[in-house]
Amino acid sequence: MPQGIQEEALRVMLEGGAVRDVLVSRHNEKWTLAIRLGGAGSRWLPVRSRREALRTWASLTAVGRFAEAAGIRAFQVEV
Repeated sequence: MPQGIQEEALRVMLEGGAVRDVLVSRHNEKWTLAIRLGGAGSRWLPVRSRREALRTWASLTAVGRFAEAAGIRAFQVEV
C-alpha cells in the first residue's frame, strides 16, 4: 500500500469531521485500520505509523482501544 495516513493526521481529520467511514480488517495474523474521506467512490487510506507503512494491531480489542482514544465512534469490521 503505497499511500496511507499517519496517526497524527488521522486525529486532525477526525476532529475536523472529514472521515466518512472507518474499516478494520485482517491482514495476515494482524488487524489494520483504514479510513475513507469521501463518498462510496473514494479509496480507503490505511493508517500508518511513523516507522511502518501499515500500522497493525495484535487483536481487535487493541484496535478498539486505539479507535476510542483517537475519537472514532464507530467502525466496520471485515474478517
